[in-house]
Amino acid sequence: MELLRDRSASNVFDCFGMPRLLAARTDNWNWFMAHLGNGVEYGLHCLLWLVDAGTEAASSRDLADLQGISPSFLAKIFPKLEKAGIVRASEGIRGGYLLARPADQITVLDVVDAIEGKKPLFDCQQIRRKCAVFGRTAPRWSSEGVCAIHAVMLRAEQSMRTELANTTIAALAGAVDRKAPANFAGEVREWLSRRVDMRETARRTGTTEAKTARSRAS
Repeated sequence: MELLRDRSASNVFDCFGMPRLLAARTDNWNWFMAHLGNGVEYGLHCLLWLVDAGTEAASSRDLADLQGISPSFLAKIFPKLEKAGIVRASEGIRGGYLLARPADQITVLDVVDAIEGKKPLFDCQQIRRKCAVFGRTAPRWSSEGVCAIHAVMLRAEQSMRTELANTTIAALAGAVDRKAPANFAGEVREWLSRRVDMRETARRTGTTEAKTARSRAS
């Protein structure tokens, strides 16, 4: 299972193919992810393993352990994805999360907005009205129209959102499949299945021991 240990959140994400708008320079991509936060990266990683899951749900704890990320942090992300209609929860020992709709109908923008909210890329503080030369009252011309700096940021944000809206989870999963060895997805499925089997075994063992204890007590 060396493949699983080698594929940390950061280096597997390189397999996805950066959005074309941001792929020209690595530092652009780093800035982009720093703006959004780790939650988006973690959420996208997890969703990829649900693309071909069929009816086999995966728990947030197993997905966290699979990728070496914080289970407690990931447990806060999935409720947001569920609320946005991206995943649905199933109960029971084999419970966990499944995609709520086809992967080709879930965009990266859907995930970003679900986890981060629709926060603006840039929060204009209207610095143009605060020049000391103006005194107490800024002249009308200084604040007419949209601030030129804000306008640039608005165009950049729109370009980013358009690119993210044009990229689906299915497309990202396809990029990973093309780069990974043919048996990699199967190894991941086996790993997740073993985790569920271990929980079932532990539950049966615990139930048997509890019955034995009650029998001895009586």
